[in-house]
Order: sequence, then C-alpha cells, then structure tokens
Amino acid sequence: MDNLFHQLHHDGLLILTNVADAAGARIVEQLGCKAVATSSAAVAWAHGYPDGNALPLERLISTVESIARVISVPLTVDIEAGYSDDLTRVADLIDAVIAAGAVGINIEDGASPPELLVRKIEIARQVASRRNVKLFINARSDVYLKSLVPAEDRVAETLRRAALYQAAGADGLFAAGVTAEYEIAALCQGTPLPLNVLGLPGLPSPEELKAPGVRRLI
Repeated sequence: MDNLFHQLHHDGLLILTNVADAAGARIVEQLGCKAVATSSAAVAWAHGYPDGNALPLERLISTVESIARVISVPLTVDIEAGYSDDLTRVADLIDAVIAAGAVGINIEDGASPPELLVRKIEIARQVASRRNVKLFINARSDVYLKSLVPAEDRVAETLRRAALYQAAGADGLFAAGVTAEYEIAALCQGTPLPLNVLGLPGLPSPEELKAPGVRRLI
C-alpha cells in the first residue's frame, strides 16, 4: 500500500478528497478515488475542537483506525505541525498514526522556522524506517497561506524550504495557497519533489494543472 501511494504521485494528477471520518472515507472510495486523505480541520471540528493542533491525539488515532478499517486504498493523514514541537512527542504521534494504518502524512511548517520542520521530517523518516513503512511525507510550506514573505519572494522562499525538506527526507511539497499559474509552473520546475496544491478560488483547472507538472490536488 505504501509503494502504491508513492506511485500515485508519479502517474498523472492525484486528486484527493479530504474526509473527517470513516463514513466519508468509504463514500470517497466508492466514488472511485485512488486514495483517501484526512482534513485536520474537519477531523478536529467533527470532534468539537478548533483547527490548530488542539485535537486530543487519542481522537485523531481512533479516527485513523476507523478509516483504515473500512477502506482498501492508501490513507494519508494530516497531522498539522505534529501537534507539538517536542520531537519525542512528534515521533510518538507518527508511530501511532502509522500503526493505525496511514501510509502518508502531511506535516506543516506554519510560522515556525523551517529548520524545525526539517527536524520533524527527519524524525518521521526514522520512525517509518523502524516500522518498515515507506511513509510518504508531504511537507507543507505555509509561505503562501500565511504570507510569510513579500509576494515577490514567495516562489524563491518556497523552493528554498523545499530543498531543506527534501534533504531531510520529504517525498512531496505542499505549497498551500499558491494559485497563480506562472508561480505553480516555477515551483514545479524548481524542485524534483511532486508538487501538491490546494483547491482555492482562482486555481487553474485540474487539466491545466497537469501541464506544468502538478502531481497532487486537495
């Protein structure tokens, strides 16, 4: 399942419909989706918590277990920023998510220094190796989403972070918030990592996203 999920990022455009629970995951699979992804916000809201690393981890793990139990396609889980900056706690979370059935994760940098996400990615890779799972680590850069740098510097800063995350062991780059076609093309050309974009108003159509080489759309 882990090898299959990796392959899906190198064969056209993988479109992922994010879900909050097992019922949604089953529906998405029945509609023909090749993989299932969780939305951190939707999972948190479904349990009565705000988005932003506030969800009790036992609720997250039980959700992942219930989804994995009812689907037969790969499952990737959004773990926000790892729900902690304590690397031991991040490692424990990733270990539990893998044990619950995930073969991929999203993990984000937010407003923190990118070097912190580098360490978290390195930890994730170590944990996955111990589990003998080829975990797909999708590194989310919030340069666009949180306007971390001036507009004219966003491509360069995102690519700078992409290089750091790739060296740490990331398998994909999630440039959340980018919508301009020329910037998307520049990101595709500037990193060997499969590029993931977020479905927002103004984003090119799926067919248009394929042309520059986008590999994942959520």
